[in-house]
Amino acid sequence: MTLRTLDSLGSLAGKRVIIRCDLNVPVKDGVITDDGRVRASLATINAIVNQGARVVVISHLGRPDGEPNPKYTLAPVAQRLSELLGKPVAFAADTVGDSAAETVAGLGEGDVALLENLRFNAAETSKDAEERRAFAEKLAAFGDAFVSDGFGVVHRKQASVFELASALPSAAGLLIAAELEVLDRLTENPERPYTVVLGGSKVSDKLGVIGHLLPRVDSLLIGGGMLFTFLAALGHSVGSSLLEADQIDTVKGYIADAKERGVEIVLPTDVVVAEKFAADAAHEVTAADAIESTPFGAAGLGLDIGPETSAAFAERIAASKTVFWNGPMGVFELEPFAAGTKAVAQALTEVDGLGVVGGGDSAAAVRALGFSDDRFGHISTGGGASLEFLEGKRLPGLEVLGWQ
Repeated sequence: MTLRTLDSLGSLAGKRVIIRCDLNVPVKDGVITDDGRVRASLATINAIVNQGARVVVISHLGRPDGEPNPKYTLAPVAQRLSELLGKPVAFAADTVGDSAAETVAGLGEGDVALLENLRFNAAETSKDAEERRAFAEKLAAFGDAFVSDGFGVVHRKQASVFELASALPSAAGLLIAAELEVLDRLTENPERPYTVVLGGSKVSDKLGVIGHLLPRVDSLLIGGGMLFTFLAALGHSVGSSLLEADQIDTVKGYIADAKERGVEIVLPTDVVVAEKFAADAAHEVTAADAIESTPFGAAGLGLDIGPETSAAFAERIAASKTVFWNGPMGVFELEPFAAGTKAVAQALTEVDGLGVVGGGDSAAAVRALGFSDDRFGHISTGGGASLEFLEGKRLPGLEVLGWQ
């Protein structure tokens, strides 16, 4: 693996360094509800601050559709970043306007500023490369060097990820380097037994990962909403559970491929079926091949893996040397349907080897369920980027940093 790292930039003392972080955190009523991505950015920011650089942090938050929207302001992130760094963080009220220019001009050595949401400018995510390049050049005017450290966006060809890395001397930050080291261990000679746990709502989101990892893993555990497409592929009725009927034939192909390769696809033997999608819904545990036998009949919704499956998954995970998990096992946001996800998370903390939480909803789930980050081998900051890496896709935000 080759990648331009911080060392390649030489001394950064006195220089203005733009750091592209991924500070896309959940914010409710102006309060950050999960600051995991902010904390993950600290190592690189501190490393550059400690060199005496003037640091300009840039990020997006949410999807404001290319224009300013107070709902998506990074102001709460600036406040949290200041608390975590233990020093003031200057906040610019725009991205490449007068406020940004004044804020950057006012930085002294070791100072940190955060510019407003990149996606308040439509050019950041434009499909037109010239529009993106023009925006990147305006950003580049604020820096002498660029450090890309937002792993969650490296699979996107966006101005602050791709074009900006070409407009200035550029390198990957410590977070991206750490993420790639872990993903490399998951794909190149992983320690065995190697188990991959996949959940989440849609099987279509994970098809590429399944196809790419089947030749590499020993076991594939399937939970979440995607399990019902697998059950349907085996001829079972799934009531009103989430089902991607157009993927059934594809899933049948993967089941056959796994059998040929000697890879065990482990499906739930029991599920929690509810009368409706609600925390107070009547629900009961039933066999995975008898979902419509509950009192709810064909209207029943599968919302979690059952206790028997949870125990079996946990045992398989804890006995593995390498585990990658992406996607909750059920609707963990609703307490009655969180047990499966919690069992998988607990088992992952007990892996005698490398246990990886694959970002996105999985990372949100472990924190919401009360698990601290340090109980896991690694929690990825980029769900989509992690999955695309594991699919073997080319990631533009890494290739522009010399990765191959």
